[in-house]
Amino acid sequence: MLPRSRPALELTMFRRFVLSCLFLAAILTAAEARVTMPSVFSDNMVLQQNSDAAFWGKAEPGASVSVSVSWSDEKVSCTADALGKWFLRVSTPDAGGPYEITVSDHDETIFRNVLIGEVWICAGQSNMEMQMKGFLGQPVNNSAEYISGATPDVPVRCCNLKRIKSLEEEFDCPAVWYEHTPEGVSEASATAYFFARRLNEVLGVPIGVINVSWGGTPIEAWMDLDLIKEDFPDEFDLSSYENGEFRKDAPHRVAGVLYNGMMHSIIPFTAKGFVWYQGCDNRYRFEQYMRLQPAFAAMLREQWGDDDMPFYFTQIAPYRYDDPELRTAGYMMWAQARTLSMIPNSGMATTHDIGEFACIHPAEKKTVGDRLAGLALANDYGVGGFEAQAPVFSGASFKENTAHVTFDVGDMGLSPVNMDLPGFELAGEDHVFYPATARICRDCRSIDVTSPHVSRPVAVRYGMKNWSEATLYNCFGLPASPFRSDDWE
Repeated sequence: MLPRSRPALELTMFRRFVLSCLFLAAILTAAEARVTMPSVFSDNMVLQQNSDAAFWGKAEPGASVSVSVSWSDEKVSCTADALGKWFLRVSTPDAGGPYEITVSDHDETIFRNVLIGEVWICAGQSNMEMQMKGFLGQPVNNSAEYISGATPDVPVRCCNLKRIKSLEEEFDCPAVWYEHTPEGVSEASATAYFFARRLNEVLGVPIGVINVSWGGTPIEAWMDLDLIKEDFPDEFDLSSYENGEFRKDAPHRVAGVLYNGMMHSIIPFTAKGFVWYQGCDNRYRFEQYMRLQPAFAAMLREQWGDDDMPFYFTQIAPYRYDDPELRTAGYMMWAQARTLSMIPNSGMATTHDIGEFACIHPAEKKTVGDRLAGLALANDYGVGGFEAQAPVFSGASFKENTAHVTFDVGDMGLSPVNMDLPGFELAGEDHVFYPATARICRDCRSIDVTSPHVSRPVAVRYGMKNWSEATLYNCFGLPASPFRSDDWE
């Protein structure tokens, strides 16, 4: 056979090149067309039991998207809209697993090792973010015991979202679901992990917690920008949105940027409720916080489409902050307690007894997680026999040299009885506060507070400093929330 002429050879090579390009383009087109979903959907995830679990993502406009599951023969389908967005719901069974879930347009995405159980969204700033392995030089009590003893047969899964700030609502925020292994437990939020572990021990079902947190962030950074503009006009600097670029100082504190970058990507991943641990960054604006936190809770419920979704939050802990004698932390704890009556189906975990004078990140995270779990167990899972809500100030009256203070407290009342309790303050008409002591009254639902320095008190306070120690509890070891009867500055 005669060799091909050079022009014929070049033509053949060109045709092969064109075919290769067409083949590569077809592959890339298919890859682009493949259904995509936020990272919160992945292997090892936990879905809410006995629910219509939300699934959503992107595909080719007009594409038919289906979800099939290994726990039933049901296949649910929908059609992507003109922008390629799709949304559907899948019925989930009683707790169990592991299962597989297949999401398909013309290509398949398979999620493996999926459990069905109870899902909670845990969010906030550094005390929620703090992992089981701790922060540099700041440990979590007994963390080595829980990390080294972690085994995959314990059905507790923790999902961490990456820190992302954005001036626009993001479709996805990178997320990883960890199994209950030493490596996974080490990476988990300590507060969220202990909350989940307690629920699992009591309920005996898989528990999944989704950790959406970033240290040193104010509540407004986690709120929808439309809500900020509508309900809090002119209260926050929104110049970053006007300029289209982040401000140089603390860009992660700009209103809305963490809602856009993180929270938005998991709405409306089906969950039982919310756990919130935040407030330190707002402590100088505690009065405003009494408006922000109820608005934040209402926003979450609206966007998850459930007005009764539980909302449990944690008080900030005592710490020296700028000066241990200043009152910003005490005022914030008081403000947080005030929001309980403003947020239906809410609960508060008090932390007055587990702060650390020299560290803003208390090591005793298990107590916080257990108290939050106690609220959920009592209010949402029907576990009785104990009182999950700490005592909260309800009113004060004054007669001669005594302040009589009443509390919202459970049937078993206040403790400890028959002893003088320090940590209180009284003031007269001069508005000067002096140290005082309290004794629990015979009804165990109220206290009498006196001070040798104040003959006719008109105001009473408890725990209203950056650093103070708890002395008043209920009969289940929950410290009473700090309070004040006055509205003085």
